[in-house]
Amino acid sequence: MTIGNPAVNISIFGVFVLITLVITFRASRSNASAADYYAAGRNISGTQNGLAIAGDYLSAASFLGIAGAIAVYGYDGFLYSIGFLVAWLVALLLVAELLRNTARFTMADVLAFRMRQGPVRTAAALSTLAVSLFYLLAQMAGAGGLVTLLLGISGAGAQAATVVVVGALMIFYVLVGGMRGTTYVQLIKATLLIIGAFVMTIWVLGKYGFNLSSLLGGAADTAAQQATPRDVLSPMGQYGATGTSKLDFVSLGLALVLGTAGLPHVLMRFYTVPTAKDARKSVVWAIWLIGFFYLFSLVIGYGAGALVGADEILAAPGAVNSAAPLLAFELGGTVLLGIIAGVAFATILAVVAGLTITASASFAHDIYNSVIKKGTASGTQEVRVARITSCVIGAVAIGLGILALQAGLNIAFLVALAFAVAASANLPTILYTLFWKRFTTQGALWSIYGGLISCLVLILFSPVVSGAPVNPLTGKSTSLIQDVDFSWFPLNNPGLVSIPLAFFLGWLGTMLSKEKPDVDKYAELEVRSLTGIGAEKATPH
Repeated sequence: MTIGNPAVNISIFGVFVLITLVITFRASRSNASAADYYAAGRNISGTQNGLAIAGDYLSAASFLGIAGAIAVYGYDGFLYSIGFLVAWLVALLLVAELLRNTARFTMADVLAFRMRQGPVRTAAALSTLAVSLFYLLAQMAGAGGLVTLLLGISGAGAQAATVVVVGALMIFYVLVGGMRGTTYVQLIKATLLIIGAFVMTIWVLGKYGFNLSSLLGGAADTAAQQATPRDVLSPMGQYGATGTSKLDFVSLGLALVLGTAGLPHVLMRFYTVPTAKDARKSVVWAIWLIGFFYLFSLVIGYGAGALVGADEILAAPGAVNSAAPLLAFELGGTVLLGIIAGVAFATILAVVAGLTITASASFAHDIYNSVIKKGTASGTQEVRVARITSCVIGAVAIGLGILALQAGLNIAFLVALAFAVAASANLPTILYTLFWKRFTTQGALWSIYGGLISCLVLILFSPVVSGAPVNPLTGKSTSLIQDVDFSWFPLNNPGLVSIPLAFFLGWLGTMLSKEKPDVDKYAELEVRSLTGIGAEKATPH
């Protein structure tokens, strides 16, 4: 199945890639130090950083996955939008300003501030790599599905080749541009994405006389005429069939709301601003921009359901993730399709670049410099290791992305797994470190490893990996590994179990620890986090 004109589509792709490559090359001239490479010299303004955070956060899951979930499942698909947006209140109120004041480049800088450096930094780096890989998995699958759809490519080999090309571009951005180049790409991408979503929203509403009720009615009528009729206006259509489904709904919501405050690539954006005030300002900007976008996604999703229909969406190469491109083609033909697809492609490239630089920075700064070299590595050596690491991470992400693409998983759902890992492995430790005076190294290690291992084990033995029943809408199982079943954990998202377990293990590890908490260091951390005294300063240019 091909939609639009592949030549037009690839031309618009080419323009986007060319512009972002030029930006990346120009930004690379300013990368003179580790602070430049990791944190863009800490001189990105609050407004710019808010737009960049929106660019980082509004991933392929937000644009392609949520629109598809709403188009196919209706009301329940909007849960992702609500969860992703509400999560920012947790980030704003509990972590943004405090992390900016206490950390240098990575989340581990905060966690290791009053703990034993080596084991805590190693644990934090491993959890950062795990979250980043899950997130990258979703983006790569989205990119492969999108390019496959637009270029009329069929066959597993051709789909795999598109994922490899996306991965190679991602690695190039990180190697050359660092955080500054990635930030500029995200600024442009966020602007284009919000404008593109706004245009599609107005266009869809215009077709229904700017009457939202008429649009919802049109979506309900189209859904009732599909091969598998659905009620897209009622809640719990996707999650309400059984008690297990309802628990899955709660688990997913918990992971979405608590996950953002533990996402390493989002936390790392707070270090690019000059002051804590700018960190707060950037989150407020991000909340407004992201909130408007998710309102647009509601209209785009129901518009795709009404004008395209679930059957046609699920028959496309990207399955549920192809709803927004198919709607663009329905509205504005080849040109609008090419533009929207180009924006989606830029979205994926910007997000994967941000994820890769976060993961590689965590390995180079926390494991290589702090643990292996005991803090003696120069900034140049650290950056070189970060660049090598980004190549390795990119290669792993490419391999996993090919698997996810061929399984046809909804990328919004894949991102929800990354949120579950972040909320389990990172958030409890961050909150205990910032707010609990008695917290110890053993508590931190139990919390990180307990949350990370329990989350990964439950995902491994869940229907996500094997044993999912055949979806009546797509006619195949949504498991990563087909035709086998070794699952015993019934929930698709493990957050309901792994998040409380990580909080409990952090408390238990501290209670059973024989080491005395460093009260003086905690006092220093508290003063620094609340006032900014001793925080990293912006690099003058």
